[in-house]
Amino acid sequence: MIQAVALASALLLTPVTAPAAPALTWQDCASPQTAQRLECADLPVPGATLRLVRLPALDPAHRVGSLLVNPGGPGGSGADVVAYGGLGLATPEFAEVNQRFDVVGFDPRGVGGSSPAIECGPVHDPAISRFPADDAGYQRLVAHNRAVGLSCTGPRRADTGTVAEDVERIRLALGEDRISWFGASYGTEIGALYAARYPEHVRAMVLDGAIDHALPMRRAILDEAAATERGLLRFAQWCTTNCGEDVLARYDALMTTGAPSKQLGRQATPEELAAGVYTYLYFPQLWPQLADALRDAPRDASALTSAMPFVTAEYPAYRTVGCQDFPSPFTGAADLRRMAEKVRQVAPHSWRYSEFWDFAAGCTGWPAPAANPPHPEPVRGAPPILVVGGAHDPATPLAWARSLASRIEDSTLLTYDEDGHTGVYNSACVRRHEAAYLISGTPGTTPQTRSLPCQEG
Repeated sequence: MIQAVALASALLLTPVTAPAAPALTWQDCASPQTAQRLECADLPVPGATLRLVRLPALDPAHRVGSLLVNPGGPGGSGADVVAYGGLGLATPEFAEVNQRFDVVGFDPRGVGGSSPAIECGPVHDPAISRFPADDAGYQRLVAHNRAVGLSCTGPRRADTGTVAEDVERIRLALGEDRISWFGASYGTEIGALYAARYPEHVRAMVLDGAIDHALPMRRAILDEAAATERGLLRFAQWCTTNCGEDVLARYDALMTTGAPSKQLGRQATPEELAAGVYTYLYFPQLWPQLADALRDAPRDASALTSAMPFVTAEYPAYRTVGCQDFPSPFTGAADLRRMAEKVRQVAPHSWRYSEFWDFAAGCTGWPAPAANPPHPEPVRGAPPILVVGGAHDPATPLAWARSLASRIEDSTLLTYDEDGHTGVYNSACVRRHEAAYLISGTPGTTPQTRSLPCQEG
C-alpha cells in the first residue's frame, strides 16, 4: 500500500502466496559493536529484499533448529535484535536458547535494512492534533494524513498478511521443515497469522505481549487506553513511595501547558509529552528516569520528547504498516469526537496518547484501503503455542492475551504480575518459562489447565 498513488484496491486485496525461495548465502558480518559469530544474508521476495542476521547455535551437536524473532513495532528490526542481543537473547535465562538454536532475525519488508525502505514525508506535525476539537481540526487531520500517505514510497505491500508469507519464504530458504518463533508485541500478530496459515510448519511459538487482531478497532482503542491509564497510575503509586511527591499532579499540569524542549527547539505539545511518558511506562527500570524527566520538564522536556515515537526512524513504517492492519474506524468528525470522549472516560489522565488511538487518528484520511484489517484467523493444527500476558502491561492488556489464546487451539496462557510491556523485558520468571518451552516444545501444563501463572523467586 506504501506507494499509495499507484495502488488500486484490487492489488491491495490480492493474496500473495509464498513460492519456493532461493537458498541463502550467509556471510560473516560480526563487528566489535555486534555479537560475535554473526552471519548476514539477503533474501529476495516479491517486491522487496529482506535483510537477515543469524547467530549460529553455540552447540551445533545439540542444535534444535532455527528460531525466528521479531521485536514488534510495526517497524522493529529483528536483524538488529539478533545483532545486539535484544529481546532477552543476552540474558542468563536465554543462554541455552543460544546454545541450541540458530537465532535468525529479519527486517520485514520496508523496515530497517530491507529494501526498498518505507520512506514518507514528515509523518508528525505538532500543529495537527489527533484529538481535533471541531470540524475544521478534523479536516486538517484528514488532509495531513492523506498527504503523508501519498508521499510514502517503498514496497507495494507491507501489511502483516504479506509479512507472514515472507516468513514462509524465510523458512523455505533456511531449509527447515518447521521453525520456532519468538514474537513480542506486534510480533505476536505476525506469528499468530503465520501459525494460522502454516500450522504444520510451526515447531514452537512464543507470543509475548499479545495483540488479538480479531478485535474490532473501537474495542482495541478503549482496551489499550484503559491499560495505559492503569500503567500511569501504577507509576504514580510507585513514585509516591520512591519519589516523595505527587507525580500525577505534575503530569496533569504539563498536560495543560506543554513544556519547552531543547531537543525539539520549541514548545512541546501535551500530546507529544504524553507520548514520551508512554514509552517510559514500558520499562519499570526506567521509572526513576521518568520521575526525573517529569520534574525537569517545566525547564526542559527533552528527556520526554526524545522518547516519543514520532521522532524515531521507524515511525514512517509504523504508520504505513499500521494503516494496512489497523485502519481508522471513524465515519466523520462527530464520530471521532464521540470516540475521543470515551477514551477520556477510561483514561482521564493519559488519554492524549495510546498506540491504537495513534493508529485510528493517524489513519483517518489515509489514501488507500487496508489490506489486512482486523479479522479472526483461528489457529488449528499447530503444536502447543505459548501466549504471554501481563496483568499491568500498559500497551497490550492481559485481556488481549486471553482473547488470542482462546483462538489458538491447544495454546497455553502464561501470566505475570510485574509492570511494563512484555514479560521477556520485565520478568525473569517469564524468560525462564519461555526459554524452557522453546527448547522442549512443551509449555509445562496439562490439557486440563492451559493456564500458568508466573511466580518470581
